[in-house]
Amino acid sequence: MNNYTHIFKDIKQTALECGRDPSDIELVAVTKSVEWQYIQPLFDLGQRDFGENRIQEALEKKAIAPQGCRWHFIGSLQKNKVRKVIENFSLIHSVDSYELARKISECSQDLNLITHILLQSNTSGENSKHGYSPQMWKECFEALYVLPNISIDGLMTMAPLTEDVPCIENCFSSLRVLLEELNVLAKGKVQLRHLSMGMSYDYKIAIAEGATLLRIGSAIFQNKI
Repeated sequence: MNNYTHIFKDIKQTALECGRDPSDIELVAVTKSVEWQYIQPLFDLGQRDFGENRIQEALEKKAIAPQGCRWHFIGSLQKNKVRKVIENFSLIHSVDSYELARKISECSQDLNLITHILLQSNTSGENSKHGYSPQMWKECFEALYVLPNISIDGLMTMAPLTEDVPCIENCFSSLRVLLEELNVLAKGKVQLRHLSMGMSYDYKIAIAEGATLLRIGSAIFQNKI
């Protein structure tokens, strides 16, 4: 897995160059559309966090994967799929509205679980992107963080697919600022710490802007999809 090894080393080196501790950054290997035979070598190298956006595909892989994998749900989540997701995933990256968070809270109460979530924010303003704007999250946050049986661990965003580096930097820095603002609003009652941002084409920029979770797939699994 030369691609994986290269990226893993590159993440560490980029973090050090930015004055960050590499251990503060986790790689989530995005394995959607990749067969387990190509994922197993990553597991053998110590990779444990895997991202999926299709529930059934993820469950098929989970059934044959070794124990110890942490499955991240990174796709758009419909309310009628919430129960199955919270039963099978360690972290949901894509909670894009207060209504979805409330549904997750209700299902988690029914199952007597604490569900870990990230709030997805549309920091680029693109119509194609899911998630509340930073302002909308601030307006509803006090009602959000008191919902029972959920743990709001941080935020997630996606930058535009562009070569405009300042544009990407702005999307990521906006998410970092939002995290800081929400922590102030929480008044110590909750503490958001994760920034899920950065993919195959922009993870170095994300590291520089404070990412703690990188969602990287195509750069690892080239020619395996």
